[in-house]
Amino acid sequence: MNVIENQLARLALKGDMRAFEELVDLYRDKLFHMAYRMLNNRQESEDVVQDTFLRVYKNLDRFDDSLKFSTWIYRIATNLCIDRLRKRRPTYSLDAESSEYEGLDGYSMIPSDNRTPESELILSDTQRIIHEAIATLPPKYKSVMILRYIHDMSLQEVGDILGMPVTTIKTRVHRGREFLRKKLEYRL
Repeated sequence: MNVIENQLARLALKGDMRAFEELVDLYRDKLFHMAYRMLNNRQESEDVVQDTFLRVYKNLDRFDDSLKFSTWIYRIATNLCIDRLRKRRPTYSLDAESSEYEGLDGYSMIPSDNRTPESELILSDTQRIIHEAIATLPPKYKSVMILRYIHDMSLQEVGDILGMPVTTIKTRVHRGREFLRKKLEYRL
């Protein structure tokens, strides 16, 4: 598959729009899913996917075809998601316990704006609780956990996408799991 993707990238660089369309078709849903897991917002996720393909198109000449195309495109999308997460500035600490409701923090009080009856039926209670816990992860752990466990990527692939050594990825996976364990130990 990597050979085909790299060939499509080379053809797109030469101006073959059908080749670029095939790359878009191959990655649009995968990138949206990854972005949605990180941002938890449909519109922002769609924007990230669009921005990713714009950057890919503008920078195809910078793609090193000795590397995997998937690593390159996921890195672009992940960085765009992280940039958006960094720009979100809460006006108060969501980690602080609510004064009105004992034992609840700010995260548990934010209503989801993207729930539909269909998605509620699809998600089991356990999945919903885990998804909410992942959403509370700091961006540096969130991106690693989503790529590693939701997209089932190897530590090396996650490291390549994020431009970090595998040892750093292992540390972030460990800390992310520890964070989730503490968040979930009384809920599951």
